[in-house]
Amino acid sequence: MALLESKRTVEGKHLLSEKQGSSGKQLLLLKPRGFCAGVVRAIDIVRIALEAFGPPIYVRKEIVHNRFVVEELQHKGAIFVDSVDEVPEGERVIYSAHGVSPEVRENSKLRKLRVIDATCPLVTKVHVEAVKFAKEGYSLILIGHRDHDEVIGTLGEAPAVTQVVGSPQEVAAVTLPDPNRVAYLTQTTLSLDETRDIIAALRRRFPNIKGPAAQDICYATENRQVAVKHVASDADLLLVVGSDNSSNSKRLVEVARSLGTEAHLIDNYSNIRAEWLKDVRTVALTAGASAPEHLVREVVEFLTGKGFGDVQELEIMPENVRFGLPPEIVETIAAAPVAGV
Repeated sequence: MALLESKRTVEGKHLLSEKQGSSGKQLLLLKPRGFCAGVVRAIDIVRIALEAFGPPIYVRKEIVHNRFVVEELQHKGAIFVDSVDEVPEGERVIYSAHGVSPEVRENSKLRKLRVIDATCPLVTKVHVEAVKFAKEGYSLILIGHRDHDEVIGTLGEAPAVTQVVGSPQEVAAVTLPDPNRVAYLTQTTLSLDETRDIIAALRRRFPNIKGPAAQDICYATENRQVAVKHVASDADLLLVVGSDNSSNSKRLVEVARSLGTEAHLIDNYSNIRAEWLKDVRTVALTAGASAPEHLVREVVEFLTGKGFGDVQELEIMPENVRFGLPPEIVETIAAAPVAGV
């Protein structure tokens, strides 16, 4: 089956108006979707480590928030743990893409663990900003979800001066030693809209608040949300492939619903309910930044089997970001024998 019958570049929100008279049911496959550069990098690090050193390779927390990715790596020999205390002394451990606190790094040193850091460079940027502001004597407001691995790691950089805020309403409860010396940072996978509202509330409460030189929201998170906004008014239903613990995936659902479009988060095609498709003529399909493409393809095949045969891939914007591998992996690749030599 030819997956894509046509491909167009999106330049306007109502670009699909000329297709309304088209017969048959329509499936809009959004691009960019799925793996971001940080996720590709993190998964590659685990795979290369397994190939170079052999199993077991320990990974602190889920390398990315997608159970299919985790299960695949488990089958190859990766062992996922919640704490470095679970890793035998002297073994290799990989930090997940979400980053870790200085306390975790210190515990790894005490256990003589051989660390490979798969923290996304964009998350590292937020950590660096937290340290910088704290050293300059600022109180920090970290915008994000308290129980998310990324927030826990960032909070650990300067816990004595950092407060986590998850909504505009929570801003009213913030107390600071000096309201004129405060800065904010954000979790990288939040909704652009919810972050904007929280920052606006912070600026009203603390007019002199400082922020990062460049926004902390990940480029991939932003791009996927922008894509959803472009097609929300043209779709009867949006499906987002992603796991329930994936923050950026859940935000895509929220963005669509905020615009009045029915939307659901699905792990894979088997989660799609028949009642969701009743009377639906146009389905938009995307994937969170930690969802593998093969799950998207399975959803496409399922929906084409349900009559959504007019499949169009809509490229909202190009996305060509790549991140380099950490030194431990680069050195391993360089030292590997060349085939045939």
